[in-house]
Amino acid sequence: MTVVTLNADIDPSYYRMQEATGDKALIETFMARRPSVDERAAAGKALRETVPRASHARYEPPADRADPVSILERQNEGRVPKLVPVRFARMLASPFTFLRGSAAVMVSDLSETPVTGMQVAACGDMHVSNFGVYASAERNLIFAINDFDEVHPGPWEWDVKRLAASAAVAAHFMGADKVQAEEAAQAVVRSYRKRIRRYAGMGFLQVWYERIDEHSVLEAISPRLRRNTERTLDKARTKGHVRALEKLTAEVDGEHRFIEDVPLIVRETHSDTGVPAAEALDRMLHAYLDSLTIDRRALLSRYRIVDVARKVVGVGSVGTSCWVILLQGIDRDDPLFLQVKQANPSVLAPYVSTRVHFPDEGRRVVAGQRLTQGSPDIFLGWGTVGERHFYVRQLADMKGSVKFGEHDTAGLGGFVEYCGLCGWALALAHAKSGDAAMIAGYCGTSAALDEAIGKFAMAYSKQTEQDHAALDNARRIGRIRVAANAVG
Repeated sequence: MTVVTLNADIDPSYYRMQEATGDKALIETFMARRPSVDERAAAGKALRETVPRASHARYEPPADRADPVSILERQNEGRVPKLVPVRFARMLASPFTFLRGSAAVMVSDLSETPVTGMQVAACGDMHVSNFGVYASAERNLIFAINDFDEVHPGPWEWDVKRLAASAAVAAHFMGADKVQAEEAAQAVVRSYRKRIRRYAGMGFLQVWYERIDEHSVLEAISPRLRRNTERTLDKARTKGHVRALEKLTAEVDGEHRFIEDVPLIVRETHSDTGVPAAEALDRMLHAYLDSLTIDRRALLSRYRIVDVARKVVGVGSVGTSCWVILLQGIDRDDPLFLQVKQANPSVLAPYVSTRVHFPDEGRRVVAGQRLTQGSPDIFLGWGTVGERHFYVRQLADMKGSVKFGEHDTAGLGGFVEYCGLCGWALALAHAKSGDAAMIAGYCGTSAALDEAIGKFAMAYSKQTEQDHAALDNARRIGRIRVAANAVG
């Protein structure tokens, strides 16, 4: 394992503000001269001497590479035991779902690859299914990263490489050949490189307020895709709390209750914190409310809790503690759904020397989302119950995402354009949290980085297929248990 040391001297990260303790240190931080855009870009370009862009093409697993199944098994410690087979079943569905659930495996591999030393608030679990549209506080649809469980200061390259590799793996899943898969991977990097260069020349506040709204998305895609994209956006607008009420609940004795779907949605009387569910919920809500601003607290206090259930979500998160809460406002047609997710240490943490100075993991997730997403959920918050850290967000608020179909070769052209949108959204997230000018200076204006990371993505796509096969072999020999009903 290689621990990456990030060069804070050349990378004025927002996270360094946490290191400024005391009034004098803060004043010195604000008064210090900042290098110009050109100076920062030149410093980034100079890094090509020590870390050539072509070096990012290499992926050579070491002879003593960690067993991927063992890494996944270690992650099961502390998870709900009866849900671990569901996690493995979802990961075994395809190499793409394996990649989605194996961020810990890939970051172990990425830790052995070249990095420039420039840090950002890295997503840590970057892949093409971790993007989507959501409603901003102003009720506009925004396209952005939508999963921050692993967010942590880390190398910008790791996010780009994982996203590019996921594009290649997903393209293969859709039926692409090697040329098409590499084209999808390169589309990610090309878009990232061009967008980060644009953000490098913008003012800090301008970048902070920047959004990829629905109009920007429609302008960026080709005319042949606009009709389908408009339908996706229209569908997202219908996915609010009332729609979730119809889908997830049924009326029982005049009140809505969650519809159980064992083991995916279960109403339980006991929590996994060592205390009854009702007591754990009470503690959780008190801790969560303390993290909200006064206005959000006042708004939430107008609702009452109607029902609570455990709900399995995603792939990599399966087995962690995740609950959904149904609250009611003025009447039964005024619902609010909140999701409570367990927050564990980021998979990036063991591999970087920079540490986030937060007292708990839920706050890390929330801070990372606020720093990189720009228009976070108004009910986003965090808390702890015992030694369990968690964060809270709305379950349903005009959210939508793109689904990829197996052997969907007809959709490959649109998928390549979608990969470009993902690269754009990642560039914006990195520009908000890192030094866009330095990164842009390193990336340059040629296709050198696109081609290098495209080659890496193809090599890692092959590695993912081998790791998926290793997990399937673990199933065949009885090393792991796999659930029959794992679709949610």
